[in-house]
Amino acid sequence: MKEYQSGDIRSFAIVGHGSSGKTTLSEAMLATGGTISRMGTIDQGNTVSDYHPDEHERQISIHSTPLSMEWMDKKFNFIDAPGYSDFIGATLSSLAVVDMAVIVVHATQGIEVGTEQMSEHAANNGIPKILVLNGLDREHTKFDEILESAKERFGRNVFPMQLPVNPGPGFNQIVDVLRSEVTTYSTDDSGKYSEEPAEGEWKEKVSELHEELIEYVAESDDTLLEKFFEEGGLSEEEMRGGIHTAIQNQSLIPLFVTSAVTNVGTARLLDFIAKYGSSPVDRAKVSAKDESGKDVEIQLTNSEAVAQVFKTVSEAHVGELSFFRIYSGQISSGNDLVNTKRGGNERFGQMFVMNGKNRTIINTLNAGDIGAVVKLKDTHTGDTLCSPKLKVEMQETKYPNSNIHAALISNSKGDEEKIAVGLATLREEDPTFMYRVDSEIKQTIISGQGELHLRVNMERLKTEYSVDVTLIEPKVPYRETIRAKGSSKYRHKKQSGGAGQFAEVWMRMEPKERGGGVEFVESLVGQNVDRVFVQSVEKGVMAASIEGALAGYHVVDVKVLFYDGKQHPVDSKDIAFQIAGKHAFNEAFLSAKPHLLEPIRIIDVKVPEEYMGDVMGDISSRRGKIIGMDNDGKFQIIKAQVPQSELYNYATTIRSLTGGRGLHSEEFSHYENVPKDVEKKVIAASKKEEE
Repeated sequence: MKEYQSGDIRSFAIVGHGSSGKTTLSEAMLATGGTISRMGTIDQGNTVSDYHPDEHERQISIHSTPLSMEWMDKKFNFIDAPGYSDFIGATLSSLAVVDMAVIVVHATQGIEVGTEQMSEHAANNGIPKILVLNGLDREHTKFDEILESAKERFGRNVFPMQLPVNPGPGFNQIVDVLRSEVTTYSTDDSGKYSEEPAEGEWKEKVSELHEELIEYVAESDDTLLEKFFEEGGLSEEEMRGGIHTAIQNQSLIPLFVTSAVTNVGTARLLDFIAKYGSSPVDRAKVSAKDESGKDVEIQLTNSEAVAQVFKTVSEAHVGELSFFRIYSGQISSGNDLVNTKRGGNERFGQMFVMNGKNRTIINTLNAGDIGAVVKLKDTHTGDTLCSPKLKVEMQETKYPNSNIHAALISNSKGDEEKIAVGLATLREEDPTFMYRVDSEIKQTIISGQGELHLRVNMERLKTEYSVDVTLIEPKVPYRETIRAKGSSKYRHKKQSGGAGQFAEVWMRMEPKERGGGVEFVESLVGQNVDRVFVQSVEKGVMAASIEGALAGYHVVDVKVLFYDGKQHPVDSKDIAFQIAGKHAFNEAFLSAKPHLLEPIRIIDVKVPEEYMGDVMGDISSRRGKIIGMDNDGKFQIIKAQVPQSELYNYATTIRSLTGGRGLHSEEFSHYENVPKDVEKKVIAASKKEEE
């Protein structure tokens, strides 16, 4: 592949709701461009982008796959991104490094939650979008209904650049509004087509739409708008010249129709992207921070190299690869760049342009281009690599909070180190996969975007690191506290022939405000207890507060007063007062109406209106409280407070209740009293586990 300049590069992400046909459309593009000789299929597991075994097994995209081809003397870098929300991290990192989003909509399912999400993410990244209505060869397609729905959801400026002539089985004819022609595609999946002028009813429709298109284009540019009103229209040349600008400022959101499976409509879509699609020149300035943390702009035309890594992989068949986008300058094999986040230097070895797992060696890449490099020493997803003369750090992609959690347990001893290395590698490759060792509940907790997300990562951990692990429900970090005042007088006495142990601690306890922690104070008078033992008693109190007195959970929101006690001139020592302090704390705590607190999480659930009743009923069954509701087009957003103990695998439940169309996010809110019946069960379970 030859070297391309910035203006001749088209970088876009193919995104949309799951199963809308993104991977098949990517395959059709590669076949139409001659990069592959024939299209593979998802059923047969031989598509270029879905090449991982886990993708073959599940027949869905799990990883974002950079692809490339040449068309009309332009270089296309496009990324086939996952549609399922479990793998949103891969999609967000893809959208962050491209210049345009191609949002695929299923011709029978229409606008779905994932469609809207992708539109929002494209807007957040400041990139324009075009819509592709795919699957027009299916029965029960709804072109007019989906077009109207898209206008309602994304704006009246959604405009059909094409109209399907014969939607349904056998679909192969499209009216091109811009060219006023009927395009008839071959039915042999070759993507070849013939054209003839639109006639009759189609000519009238195209004429009406043509006038509408001119208005959208005129609105995108003040000069064109002025001419439009003064002269009553625009010339064909002016109108075509303004389409690119209209797409950039999104005064026009073009919509295309395709059948990716039969390769109908792909060629004309590629033509349009080559002529009117975004190039790096349209994002000639990007924000970054210099060494002092000050905001700066990186110019595409700057001669010093600045690049950002958006994906890292470590796989047997491709090796260690870092995928990057160049924002300024030029990068060649052998260049030395600085990793400004980690402080180290990186020498670029062999560079590649990738098509799935297939590599094409390239020596030089220019500003705006996307490539991959092998075996960087210490560079990870999100890191900035730049010239030593221009040290900056690009903004990192923001990812959603995890919404599902599980505890990982090892089924064989001695695997701890391999598990730790594996988890760290998975985390480096996927910023939405989280793990932590929770010292409070003594479990390794992994977190992600959905049950499938966790399962896929655990399968990788098992196969790539040869460890035997199981996922179980995490323990809930309950808290223990008190409702009333309590007191105790505890004597610790131990005599075993040699030096003995003796300590007596008198203690009072009272509740503190929520969030007050554990406060230890002393008010000793006289000489009953040497002040040197105050710290010993405090150690015992703090140890007891961590271990818990009621059910083994951390104690919070109590004030502990050590006010008196007794000591022995010989047998009193540090350990004796630690033990006495610990037992005195437990006795005082249990006398002060102890009870449990449970963590409450705030959840935001986005669902289509027709599922509102089911979702709200489910929230109520989980002891949840609805605290707010909001509209978002045809979707409703329910905000609720739900106990953490009721939310295990909730992401899976929401998808089940809504046919895969519902999404939720969650975050910690506060602690609340546990209902008596629930408290009894938790205490009983804790005692059983202890036994």
